[in-house]
Amino acid sequence: MLLNGSEIVIECLKEQGVDTVFGYPGGTILNIYDALYKHSDEIRHVLTSHEQGASHAADGYARATGRVGVCMATSGPGATNLVTGIATAYMDSVPMVAITANVNLPLLGKDTFQEVDITGVTMPITKHGFIVKNVNELADTIRKAFEIATTGRPGPVLVDITKDVTAATCEYTPVTPKKAERQITSLEDMEKVIEYIKEAKKPFIYLGGGAVISGASAEVAQFAELVDCPVCDTLMAKGAFDGKNPRYTGMIGMHGTKTSNLGVSECDLLIALGARFSDRVIGNPKRFAENAKVIHIDIDKAEINKNIRVDASLVGDLKAILSKLNTMIEKKDNADWMKHIQELKQKYPLKYDTSVLTCPYVIEEIDRVTKGEAIISTDVGQHQMWAAQYYKYTSPRTFLSSGGLGTMGYGLGACIGAQVGQPDKICINIAGDGCFRMNMNELATASRYNIPIIQVVINNHVLGMVRQWQTLFYGKRYSQTILNDSVDFCKVAEGLGCTAIRVTKKEEVGPAIEKAIALKAPVLIECMIQEDDKVFPMVPAGAPISDVFDGDDL
Repeated sequence: MLLNGSEIVIECLKEQGVDTVFGYPGGTILNIYDALYKHSDEIRHVLTSHEQGASHAADGYARATGRVGVCMATSGPGATNLVTGIATAYMDSVPMVAITANVNLPLLGKDTFQEVDITGVTMPITKHGFIVKNVNELADTIRKAFEIATTGRPGPVLVDITKDVTAATCEYTPVTPKKAERQITSLEDMEKVIEYIKEAKKPFIYLGGGAVISGASAEVAQFAELVDCPVCDTLMAKGAFDGKNPRYTGMIGMHGTKTSNLGVSECDLLIALGARFSDRVIGNPKRFAENAKVIHIDIDKAEINKNIRVDASLVGDLKAILSKLNTMIEKKDNADWMKHIQELKQKYPLKYDTSVLTCPYVIEEIDRVTKGEAIISTDVGQHQMWAAQYYKYTSPRTFLSSGGLGTMGYGLGACIGAQVGQPDKICINIAGDGCFRMNMNELATASRYNIPIIQVVINNHVLGMVRQWQTLFYGKRYSQTILNDSVDFCKVAEGLGCTAIRVTKKEEVGPAIEKAIALKAPVLIECMIQEDDKVFPMVPAGAPISDVFDGDDL
């Protein structure tokens, strides 16, 4: 059938099963938005308040559903406003397709109004970028974009289309997408892996975000039982292993638990599953798991031996590899090791001041009221770490946070995307007051569509994590981290069409959360906490993770 470029874009999105697009229109992308209007009964468009909000919403949609998130923007500033969200998705391996429109082909390279080389700008932060200058190549390019975004290690792909291509016509033939197969690239070290597991007396599993992406939760749980070992996780892996399982020791790394950090430092075999040995996890690389042989299983061969030298590796989809490995290893008994880990857990529990209102208390109340079944998104900082520590994630795709890039302002857009993608779930974004200022305009998006997200603002009137570092390492010189001004977040939320609740006492937290859930509308809950609350445990930057300390140590 003969279609113009804009109609081809829509038909290709329908081919890929896309039901929702997040975006903001403008001059060069008008043709595509006109086509969207005609297909509004098939593809829902969510108009965000800012293009960055659209990219974060697409990201949150993808993380919560496991499907590709799609965002759109016009040329120039519209496209560049997507950049932070694209980089966030790239660092955390989130499948996303960003569609932008550019100026007409004859005007490229002439400093035309709202012209920017967005494929050039985003080259380092995408799996691939396309600029389409011929309508006959448009359909195959979009199909290729979705294939690249979802195969191997997922990530964002950008498709830039000149405006004249969106108006030009050509023959379009529908194509049914092929289902991506689970890839195994290399099992060369399988015998060595099995032998290391057999010999180990003190094995430890270090679980990364790849376990969530591959849907390998059941296989990980079975593997842990067979190996008979404890399991720690990264920020990206939350929920891939049941946080209430006795084997679970909590997060590893800079704000990981003492049990995880000390246990990994003591173990004789570290098994990294879908993890990339981030600097925030390993601390001093020369001292990381220095008593252990290291096995690394990951889908991206480039991650093997990148940050940590390993003794054996398997490359491919984690679910596929563990499914095979679980049939090849014999059940072990490491009772003495597991007893030691349980003793560490009892000796070094997470703890906080229970006499006053604190963020950990708020997190635990959210966990209690939602029975641990909500989708939690966060921004970046102290509240992010507390949300990782004190909410008990029991299933994957329930914790959405910017891990690799550390994007302040991420959480609200992501929460909106998650709620759109998972409308039957309670979706709660937890932000600090510093983060919330960055993209709080997206409350207008939630109220416009009555998306029933709950925005919790942990307000300590400071940039909490930066202040914590200034307190511990910079002689309490609080340079530009005090936010004690006259901004009233409750009035802002009400002005943007949302209900607002301010909480100043512990006994008000539970009822506020219950009320927010019952309203089934966008609600802001502002929780006032003390300015010098700190996230513990902590490892100083560049120190070995065995140097973990908490408030008692100080």
